[in-house]
Amino acid sequence: MSNRSWFFASQGQQQGPYPEAQLRALIVRGTVTADTLVWSEGMADWQKAGNIPGLFLDVSGALTSTDGQGGGALTIDVGLWELLGRGLVFVIGFLLVIPAPWVATSFYRWIISRLRVPQRPNLAFTGQVGDIWYVFGALALFSYAGLTGVRSLRLILIPVQGFLSWMTVRWIAANFSSNGRQLPITFKGSALAYVGWYVLMYLSFITIIGWAWVITAWMRWICRNIEGTQREILFVATGLEMLWRTLVFAVGAAFIIPIPWVMRWYTTWYVSQFALVERAP
Repeated sequence: MSNRSWFFASQGQQQGPYPEAQLRALIVRGTVTADTLVWSEGMADWQKAGNIPGLFLDVSGALTSTDGQGGGALTIDVGLWELLGRGLVFVIGFLLVIPAPWVATSFYRWIISRLRVPQRPNLAFTGQVGDIWYVFGALALFSYAGLTGVRSLRLILIPVQGFLSWMTVRWIAANFSSNGRQLPITFKGSALAYVGWYVLMYLSFITIIGWAWVITAWMRWICRNIEGTQREILFVATGLEMLWRTLVFAVGAAFIIPIPWVMRWYTTWYVSQFALVERAP
C-alpha cells in the first residue's frame, strides 16, 4: 500500500492526491482522523480512514508505540526578541566573514536546543566551530558575489554554494544529541542530487510561484535521506501553504516593525511541518 496515492474529504472538498507517507503524517497531525473519508485507486467508494485495514491504525500506533518511540509533529520554543537578536547576529557575522563559523555554530546550538522532538528530550547540537569553518567562510565570501556585477560569476557560484550547503546539512545531521547521548543520525543524500535541487530552486523563481513546490519537494527528499532514526521523518507542508506563508512573511518583513512577530510565526509554522511516524514495514 506504500506506493498508493490518497484523497481525503475536508469541509466538503476533496483534498489530494497525497503519497501515503504524507497521508500518514496528516493522520499524526490530526488533520485526517478515523472518521475522515478517504479514497484511493482501486476502491469502489469513499471509506472512513479508520475502517481501512493497515492505514489508520498502523499510523496512529506511531503515537503510542510499544518501543517508547512515539511520533508526532516537531515544535519549537523561541522567544520573540531572542529569535530576532540571534538572527541579526547571524546575518552580521556572515557579512563580516571572519566571525561566520562562530556565529553559525552558536546559532545552530541555540535553535536546536529549542526544538521539541517527541521522545527525544534535551536535544542538543554537538558540532564544533573548527569542524567545517572553511565552508562558512566560503559561503560568507560568496554572499558578496552579487556586488561584483559579473553575472557569469554569480551563475557559476550557484552550484558551488549548493555543494557547500550539502556539506552543512551533513554536518548538522551528524551532530545531534539527546540527554547527552550522541544520536546516530546521518544524511545520505548525494552531493550531485542535492546540488541539482539547489539549482532547480533558483531556476524555479523564473515561474514566480513554482519555487514553493520545488522547496516542499526538496524538503521531502532531504527527509527521505536521513538515516539512523527509528522513526521516519516527514515534511508535510504543501506547496500552496509554503507559497502564501512565505509571501506573508516577506510582506510583513518589508514593513520593518512586524519583523519579530512574522519571523517567529513563520519559524514556528515551518518547524511544525516536520513530523515523526513509525517506519512502514
